[in-house]
Amino acid sequence: MNLIEKYLAKAAGLSSVAPGQDISCQVSYCAAHDVTAPIAIKMFREIGVDKVFDPERVVLIVDHIYPAASEKARDGVWTMSDFSKEFGVKLYDRGQGVIHQIMYQNHRANPGEIVAIADSHTCTCGGYGAIGIGVGSTELAAAMATGKLDLEVPEVVQVHLTGKLPSNVFGKDLILYLGSKFGTDYLVDRGLIFTGEGINEFDIPERMTVCNMGTEIGSMITLFGTTERENDVWENYEIDLSTLEPQIAKPFSPANVVPVKEVAGTKITQVVVGSCTNGRLNDMEQVAKAFKGKKVHRDVNTFVVPASKEILDAMEEKGWCKIIRDAGATVLNPGCGSCFGAHEGLTSTRDVVVSTTNRNFPGRMGSMKANIYLASPATAAQSALTGEITVPAREDA
Repeated sequence: MNLIEKYLAKAAGLSSVAPGQDISCQVSYCAAHDVTAPIAIKMFREIGVDKVFDPERVVLIVDHIYPAASEKARDGVWTMSDFSKEFGVKLYDRGQGVIHQIMYQNHRANPGEIVAIADSHTCTCGGYGAIGIGVGSTELAAAMATGKLDLEVPEVVQVHLTGKLPSNVFGKDLILYLGSKFGTDYLVDRGLIFTGEGINEFDIPERMTVCNMGTEIGSMITLFGTTERENDVWENYEIDLSTLEPQIAKPFSPANVVPVKEVAGTKITQVVVGSCTNGRLNDMEQVAKAFKGKKVHRDVNTFVVPASKEILDAMEEKGWCKIIRDAGATVLNPGCGSCFGAHEGLTSTRDVVVSTTNRNFPGRMGSMKANIYLASPATAAQSALTGEITVPAREDA
């Protein structure tokens, strides 16, 4: 068995599993946010049970529409608050942060444990070794009640990493590059595991970025494994990291990817750095480093969205918020607003955006006709300064 299969077998209490096998796994944590939780809570009440499987392991987080942009959004928060008080589960509200970052900071599953979250980017957990499974609200309701999750063991694709990263290439560039190779559906219902000495080029925050977008290329489970090659996998690929260059996804798909140099010079009107994909402290550092002593282009609205209050506090302590604001950019409260497209920085038909978020589908950030490009924080920050898509310079060049 490969590492994903070993982890699934352990969670299911089995000695072994095989691709295609239906299993029932013990869940370490269940979580939902303000878009999915109200539905899950309704379904949970319809099940008719009087308690969750473990109040310490069920988490509710308000992140998608905070502050509330509609009466419906605010009512959803009330639903979560009532449930939290009734069943004794933890509720994070008032801008504490994005669900995947909060789970990493405060409810971190151990390597190999199963995390079920009613959000498609639950695969972020693979950056710190957990098995993240994105589920629907109905599935989550059942998991909250029973602590169990039924799933089918996936075939696993291995990407073996070697070499050293160029200084202007990051985790976002790796996963975008894989999007250009796999497309959006090749890995559907399959697992993706990264192995090889090259994994040491990525710290946990960067690994979380890579795993976060595994869902954009169809992966059911995305995981950083070990430096040792897995033998029992469905398919193998190898990447020499030293050959990579900055990547960018063009409208209107996260897999419509080319090297940044191919679209360099494209005029832009907005930049967003943040979200569950690239809102961590290492991402904020790239922005502060680029903006120090400089001004963003007058034609570019620039929003910086830390993934949690903890990260925002660290930015304040380091003086990065002042650097960013002095450059003419805006630091927003932690949350998903700019990515999800509910509020905070919505686009119009005239906008051309470089964003570090995970999706650029039509309407994702407001307008159905706005052009959204996805890139690393380094690429986004440099583009904000020049007013056009720009290849970030190599420090080691």
